[in-house]
Amino acid sequence: MRDTPYGELLVDGLLRRATRRDPDGTAVRTATRVLRFAELDAYADRIAGWLSSAGAGRGTRVAVTHTLTPEFAAAYHGVVRAGAAVVLVNPLLPPDGLRHVLATSGAGIVLAPATTAATLTRIAPGLPALRTVVAMDGQAPAGTAPLHELIAGARPYAGPAASPDDVACVQFTTGTTGAPKGVLLTHRNVVANAWQTADAHGLTGASVTLNHLPLYHVMHLNSALYAGACQVLCQDPDPYASLGAAADAGATHYYGLPARLHALAADERLAAGGAPDGLRLTAVLSGGSALRPQAAGVLEQRLGVPVIQGYGMAELSPLTHSQRPGRYRPGTVGSVVAGTECRIVDLTTRRPLGPWSVGEVLVRGPQLMAGYLDEAHPARVDADGFFATGDVGRLDDEGNLSLVDRLADVFKYDNEIVSPSRIERILADDPRVADCLVADWPDPEHGALVWAGIVLREDAGAGGDPYGHGVLDVLDAITERANDRLGRFEQIRFAEAIDTVPRTPTGKPRRRAVRQKLRASAAL
Repeated sequence: MRDTPYGELLVDGLLRRATRRDPDGTAVRTATRVLRFAELDAYADRIAGWLSSAGAGRGTRVAVTHTLTPEFAAAYHGVVRAGAAVVLVNPLLPPDGLRHVLATSGAGIVLAPATTAATLTRIAPGLPALRTVVAMDGQAPAGTAPLHELIAGARPYAGPAASPDDVACVQFTTGTTGAPKGVLLTHRNVVANAWQTADAHGLTGASVTLNHLPLYHVMHLNSALYAGACQVLCQDPDPYASLGAAADAGATHYYGLPARLHALAADERLAAGGAPDGLRLTAVLSGGSALRPQAAGVLEQRLGVPVIQGYGMAELSPLTHSQRPGRYRPGTVGSVVAGTECRIVDLTTRRPLGPWSVGEVLVRGPQLMAGYLDEAHPARVDADGFFATGDVGRLDDEGNLSLVDRLADVFKYDNEIVSPSRIERILADDPRVADCLVADWPDPEHGALVWAGIVLREDAGAGGDPYGHGVLDVLDAITERANDRLGRFEQIRFAEAIDTVPRTPTGKPRRRAVRQKLRASAAL
């Protein structure tokens, strides 16, 4: 891939190049702040200069929490500009999660918002490598240093440049199938995916991207910088209010998580008043987990633009597949991004399969990680260089990928593959179901039976059920309705009313913990 449009560009080169092209253009804006490319570049320069004086450079790691603020963008590029690798830390992690990420990465410096910095000072005694906690905003808690004071008067970094094959970023997996693993992404990986994402999403220097995300994702930061596009950070969690922000900013691309897009599709304000005046979106783009087809259809109808879904993972920088604004097939995550290949292999024989056959999804491309931080967990890469994603899916005859489920989540009834996600989608069609999670109940005869945990809507339980039944009767009715649409091997055998579905911050169900409880119950 050395002849691609990005050549030997480093991650920091994305910001340098955007600044040279349009120094006065808006790089990042919020409801109260605007940073032009030249200002963001100078901000990153000061951070890099201080980090260099503090001993950060090639071969070191500096952690940064990815909050949805301009400070994250400056800190992220300041770290890579200093030649260090940036360790991305989710500020929503509990103390044990923060401790795991920092201990595993060995980061010596952490840049965090004041609230997270206060937590870090409490767990710092158990992290011998951690020597400095920097508060990026607000009042610096005791035991931390304020960023604005540290970088005041700092000289721009003038040390040796990194290599395209140096590690630029350590991104941790979500940990839905085990402890989060640190993924090593090189400059070449990250810049390649910035180009791929900008190309797939149709980003240009005239684009305005609105990020209605709980956290700043580097995919959106890097791809917008590659294109020279403006990024609007919408910090208001209200999905409908985010449409007003998009209209005010003249946004062309709206990025959101499925959980928020589901809420937006169900919002009565959107149904009653429609889209805000002045909205000029060309696409709504969803990622992180599956968006229900019904929600996508509602948003397309009411906003008048396509709702685009994509697919990827931390190990792949992250994007590998995307629908295109002018070419998409509903129910799929689209075709591969530029420079990427995908194949489906049999779960047992590993033999490549043809179109429409279900198997594990394998991917190859320049965005494939250098490896895991912990060498005890080698990547599953075959002799042809294809990475085994752990997802089950199928390709249609045009190369569009449909995901069936996670390999770790599917199970077998006799010799048939059961997809929990498919059953959840059917259950979610029932107006009495607010949320649901499906897992396998161990069975000595068939291998496993289908168990469903169902969150009932407030008017669907005892005392408020429009059908006049109690909770158990409602569960039976929901199960019967779903089973009429399911195959013999997919039949729901156990249904239980639950208060909530445990999910990760990106909306993925924590199925592993539920399965452990079911196995313990089945053993009684």
